[in-house]
Amino acid sequence: MAGTAVRGRLSWQVAAVAAVRDETPSVRTIALSLPDWPGHRAGQHLDVRVTAEDGYSAERSYSIASADGEPVAITVERLDDGEVSPYLTQELREGDQLEVRGPIGNWFTWDPADGGPLLLIAGGSGVVPLRAILRHRYRSASKVPTRLLYSSRSLAEVIYREELDHYQGSAEVRYTLTRSHPPGWGGFTGRVDDAMLARVAWPASQRPLTFICGPTLFVEAVAELLIARDYLASRVKTERFGGA
Repeated sequence: MAGTAVRGRLSWQVAAVAAVRDETPSVRTIALSLPDWPGHRAGQHLDVRVTAEDGYSAERSYSIASADGEPVAITVERLDDGEVSPYLTQELREGDQLEVRGPIGNWFTWDPADGGPLLLIAGGSGVVPLRAILRHRYRSASKVPTRLLYSSRSLAEVIYREELDHYQGSAEVRYTLTRSHPPGWGGFTGRVDDAMLARVAWPASQRPLTFICGPTLFVEAVAELLIARDYLASRVKTERFGGA
């Protein structure tokens, strides 16, 4: 069954790299060809294993960037001191192979039947599974009211910017830039705080379904702010990465 969260029941399989696309100078989307892929849900993730010539291997988990029914893709942000991400973002080429295991996780997933309104809040590369949710919403022609608040250090570092701007009109997409912004910038600036959420978040009385993804401290801070605004904890779903 697709979406099992028990890694022990999943088998590694070899994926061929179908295409690579640079999203920003440090972020790349990698499309994978997996003949035995069982299918995935928007919001799930997978494991990638890379093995060096000397036999040393390293595993990392990456959110799936594609919607239900689309070919599998992951989007990877390069960490200069990382073991895996520099290879995936700088050396990997179309036709290369990777070992993959998944899909994994059912908690951080969305389907049109789950309803809304949807509040999606991303920090940095935490936008990846939220992009999958937006794509699934668009492909399924769902009319669930949706808002995305995306925190990035600068406009140049906004991942999927062209695609996200395309959703304007069917979903509300708002950016906040925390380090620099271009002249005449009309969006938010600074970190996500209660004043910003007061302008973006759905009223708690509407029982919104919320997905928050990003660095650990970002996710915890935003979730606490929403709970303080009387959001139901059971409808605030979080996915975090990085140390505490």
